[in-house]
Amino acid sequence: MHRVASAGNTSNSSRPRKEKRLTYVLNDADNTKHCAGVNCLSVLKHSEADNHNFLFTGSRDGTLKRWELGEEDATCSSTFESHVDWVNDAVLLGKNTLVSCSSDTTVKIWDSFSNGTCKRTLHQHTDYVTCLASSEKNSNIVASGGLGGEVFIWDLEAAVTPVIKNTETPAVTDSSNGNSTSLHAVSSSNGITSLTNTPQGYVPISAKGHKESVYALAMNDTGTLLVSGGTEKVVRVWDSRSGSKMMKLRGHTDNIRALLIDSTGRFCLSGSSDSMIRLWDLGQQRCVHSYAVHTDSVWALATTPTFSHVYSGGRDLSLYLTDLSTRDSLLLCTKEHPIQQLALDDDGIWVATTDSSVDRWPSEHLNPEKLFQRGGSFLAGNLSFSRARASLEGSTPVPVYKTPTLTIDGIPGIVQHEILNNRRHVLTKDNGGSVKLWEITKGVVIEDYGHVSFEEKKEELFEMVSIPPWFTADTRLGSLSIHLDTPQCFSAEMYAADLSITQKAEDDKINLGRETLKGLLAPYFSKKKVRFVSQPSVNGEAPSKDISSKNIPLSRPEADANVQSDSRVYPPFQFSIASPPSIITESSQIGIWRKKITLLDGIEDDDFPRWVLDAVLLNRMPPREHTKCSFYLHPFEGSAAQILTQGKLSAPRILRMHKVVNYVVEKMVLDKSSDTLISDGAFAPGLKPWKLKPSIEILCNNQVLAPEMSLATENESIGGCYTKLNLGFCILTF
Repeated sequence: MHRVASAGNTSNSSRPRKEKRLTYVLNDADNTKHCAGVNCLSVLKHSEADNHNFLFTGSRDGTLKRWELGEEDATCSSTFESHVDWVNDAVLLGKNTLVSCSSDTTVKIWDSFSNGTCKRTLHQHTDYVTCLASSEKNSNIVASGGLGGEVFIWDLEAAVTPVIKNTETPAVTDSSNGNSTSLHAVSSSNGITSLTNTPQGYVPISAKGHKESVYALAMNDTGTLLVSGGTEKVVRVWDSRSGSKMMKLRGHTDNIRALLIDSTGRFCLSGSSDSMIRLWDLGQQRCVHSYAVHTDSVWALATTPTFSHVYSGGRDLSLYLTDLSTRDSLLLCTKEHPIQQLALDDDGIWVATTDSSVDRWPSEHLNPEKLFQRGGSFLAGNLSFSRARASLEGSTPVPVYKTPTLTIDGIPGIVQHEILNNRRHVLTKDNGGSVKLWEITKGVVIEDYGHVSFEEKKEELFEMVSIPPWFTADTRLGSLSIHLDTPQCFSAEMYAADLSITQKAEDDKINLGRETLKGLLAPYFSKKKVRFVSQPSVNGEAPSKDISSKNIPLSRPEADANVQSDSRVYPPFQFSIASPPSIITESSQIGIWRKKITLLDGIEDDDFPRWVLDAVLLNRMPPREHTKCSFYLHPFEGSAAQILTQGKLSAPRILRMHKVVNYVVEKMVLDKSSDTLISDGAFAPGLKPWKLKPSIEILCNNQVLAPEMSLATENESIGGCYTKLNLGFCILTF
């Protein structure tokens, strides 16, 4: 898992406040498919009114998807996009509520049948949230666990209901931090009572006891019993109504990764990285059976409705079915990737792996004895090395099934990337071996090279050019994520001519960061304009037509009256609407959020970092350092040319050598005549003693510099140090 860096700072810090980052996530393929491993599954059985089952999947790409299941196909009917890091688990509560958790430290509540509407985000966790548990008969209770040993039990009815002060309820004073805080008891129809800090809202029950990370949770049908496990190698049992500890069960020798409880709350199954499955009798507080089925870590468990058989999968790429009474085991199938989670359907079992695709296999979970009648079963041992030894001796069982009955395809995720020297292109390679070239200022793939050597293609695309690094990138979500931080993102400029922007003068400087932000937020400002224009008049007066900075408080004094925002989006910065990128950023009010640019409502002014709006709307950017390059210009050694200047010259870093040539010519002409150059640098006929423009070369370290080479490129590749950059000019012809 990947740690999410905090984007905020404490208000009492003496260090300068760090500005919020803006990230955009690119994709060039069908948005209805996952592009990274699938971590979780949840099946919603059909009702009498609806003939279809639904499958919910959560992925390392940060999204959840709802699939409408047919007999021979599955259709993505909605994408739930709000998490900004891996989705680690998801559970269904009743028919209409989906709850998910993520490495972004949040738990989110969704309307299952919406078009991806997040109803509430819960922020109690301080580190990755790794697992969830829910009860079958109590659709308001859910538990969450994560790194750092945090386990919380949530009453969703209370969590989503605004807290109303009750003056009749006695206040409890919390003086632990030196401040007196009024706390009121909040109760719900679920019989759970917790304390809520009235300014902060609902606070869940905390099950305190884990000293290390939690990776597995399970809850009984009524929601009164919770079991948890993690890196401490023990199974802990809690009263979920109060969060109090009931017992601790020892037996595993490694991290506990999967847990299940039967409907009565008496028996518990656990799967561990020690490769063992254990059956616990909670009444007797002991392990009654252990099953050595796997040769590596057990990561996923699912049981038949009667809790008589268990399906298990894990790191050894294998799916097994085991009879808990007779200890008979069958290898149902093998995969190409480790198995992450299992979910039973009417006529099969869904298997999620570290790949972006999901498969459904036959399960016979209503009558599993049918599978054992085929033969091929083996007796599960009770020591972990027994299965490993059997595997080494060549007695590996043969899978019952070779192919799944249905596959929901994903797309290959990006696993490698390289930012090219021109700072506009990024070369990527996905886990399918395909190499592509992205233009990040437009968010599109401009070249698909197919299956070629990534290193060779990187060398082939190398350019001798120097542009400041104005963005960073990563691929942790299986997609290409571009990060913009101020002031760094405003450090790179190019001439309009170099970007083929014909709407501006050739020598106009284009700030890559600002223009990219303008293109990225174009759909937002378009909707904002429509909303503003459609506002009804007030007291018979139409609203002002100037919306460039309406309702946007500025972080610095107002801009000068002559500052022009230049809102036009130029072709090199026009993002695709067919495959729109998603924005990830942070608001002081709602925290970190994620949304596709085409789904922005035009009302999110307060949700964007202030520096973004300042730059886009007011052309106000932080002062840029090192925008100029100093150099000496003198006649090349042995040349009869005159000395044109004394001392050091200074020019923009992006200045090309042909501009230096023009400068030399201009100086020579001014010395020879009072006549001046016309706009294109050519000589006015009949006014100069030279009939033709001189042919001049610029050299450095005895090397002739290409006319298109910039001062910055020359400085890095040839000159070496800013203070010692010496250029020579040589006149070839007159």
